[in-house]
Amino acid sequence: MITTYHNFDLSKATTFAIPAKCGCFIEYDRKEDIPFILSTLRADVDFLHIGGGSNLLFTSDFPGVIAHSKIKGIEIIEENSSYVKVRVGAGEIMDDFIRWACDRGLWGVENLSGIPGEAGASAVQNVGAYGMEAADSIIEVNAFDRNKHEFVTIAQDKCRYGYRDSIFKRPELYGCYIIHSVVYQLSTLPAPRIEYPALKERFSTFPASPLDVRKAVMSVRDTKLPNPQTMPSAGSFFKNPVISETQLEHIQNVEGNNSFPHYRMDDGWKVPAAWLIDHCGWKGRSMGNVAVWHLQPLVIVNPERKASADEVLRLEHEIILSVREKYGVTLTPEVEHI
Repeated sequence: MITTYHNFDLSKATTFAIPAKCGCFIEYDRKEDIPFILSTLRADVDFLHIGGGSNLLFTSDFPGVIAHSKIKGIEIIEENSSYVKVRVGAGEIMDDFIRWACDRGLWGVENLSGIPGEAGASAVQNVGAYGMEAADSIIEVNAFDRNKHEFVTIAQDKCRYGYRDSIFKRPELYGCYIIHSVVYQLSTLPAPRIEYPALKERFSTFPASPLDVRKAVMSVRDTKLPNPQTMPSAGSFFKNPVISETQLEHIQNVEGNNSFPHYRMDDGWKVPAAWLIDHCGWKGRSMGNVAVWHLQPLVIVNPERKASADEVLRLEHEIILSVREKYGVTLTPEVEHI
């Protein structure tokens, strides 16, 4: 079924609850609806497809058409003694799928527990947490190709996954693919990833099940991150920067030591954005109707649901400026600006 709303309030379609309007908002629940919806669009109308809105900031009204998938379904399509392949509808709440997997003793997505958003968007954003990414278990993405005007299957190795990145976010292909389902391969054999310190300290022995890891992850998240149902936010607002050796040495000189968190990567050193923001004094600070979360400075919140996009952008600018001035590192937003 296709449902259409006119002059739609986009604060209802994002977890940030920032006010904005769009000319037309369409929801649908079958993959066959996708080409039909596209066929009704005028050539001069802007079109955008979104997921659960957990990683979006609308900086102004959107005059065109926005579509949102409500395609549901969690279906086992292949299984053997070591793995299970599961097709998940793009409109499934990602955490519902993770709970489903953990309840059945299937490993591979448990560390992603609690991340807001939908399965389709997880394949776009390559969501990740506590040493695990969606790309680790995704084996294919099923989508409608707007250039070819046909349904296609994109293998994992063609998705060009990187840190919070994929082919679906590249400028040259942005908006080309409309995802209707994602196939995950989950392990029936124990494969916990609990190297993250806050997880590791919760296990004195090997985790008995993915459900045990899920419970630990949810416990860690509860101590640091706001619940978007009660405290509007877009989750982690900035990416963790990967910096050069020279930039690393500059931070060492500023701090007078080498004790800050930094991790060797193939292309440099990763430094937690939360640490940089915190050490610039932003944790818990407010600016107008927006604030930096007092338990996790990587998160910007809209506590009274009164914030405007301009206020968010001003706070974002000030944080980026202060980190650059102190540490010589330029933060990049993880939240998509539209």
